[in-house]
Amino acid sequence: MNTQINWDMPGIQIEQKSFKCIEQEYTGKKFNTKEWPVVRRVIHSTADLSIGELFRFAHNPIDTVLQALKDGCSIYSDSNMIKSGISKAKISKINPIYKTKDITCLVADKRVAKIAKEKNIARSLAALDVAKDDIDDGIILIGNAPLALAGIVKMSSEGLLKPRIIIGMPVGFVHVIESKQMLYESDIAYVSIDGRRGGSPLAVAAFHGMLEETLKQL
Repeated sequence: MNTQINWDMPGIQIEQKSFKCIEQEYTGKKFNTKEWPVVRRVIHSTADLSIGELFRFAHNPIDTVLQALKDGCSIYSDSNMIKSGISKAKISKINPIYKTKDITCLVADKRVAKIAKEKNIARSLAALDVAKDDIDDGIILIGNAPLALAGIVKMSSEGLLKPRIIIGMPVGFVHVIESKQMLYESDIAYVSIDGRRGGSPLAVAAFHGMLEETLKQL
């Protein structure tokens, strides 16, 4: 067997080498020093350089999310995968409140199931009725349900609530592009990727990328 593997390379060194590869190979859309760690982290999580071309940042989202964490804002996600994927250890370094403060995800909540059945709507949309207080002035991560993203933006446009920041990366074939377009036309701070692509892992990776430079300075 002639395959060359460096068995003595620790995880942090592998990550650093991966980042160097990305820096060398990525030749697409340019980003500022705050945005690039977010894009790089998502490229790293997907091994797909082309995804950088799809990124959108608006209304100073990096500084916004960091200030929101310092303020102890609630965190709302549309999937349990996001809830499980977010590093509470990392966010607690910015604000210790997050050691005990949970990340809200109501997709499996009995109240949500009841509302969805009664109204004949998706659970992700029904959850917004229950989670208004967590969404208002909160940090929102959407990686699965486009209706959740569309519903939040609609509620914001109607003056019912106002998220502090949205990481809007729903994935799929129905309502995905439309929900992202609604976000682009809003005045909410956001990070998103164009088109049908997205997913919970990407939303988590983007969020962690937003934390990287701040954590280095702590």
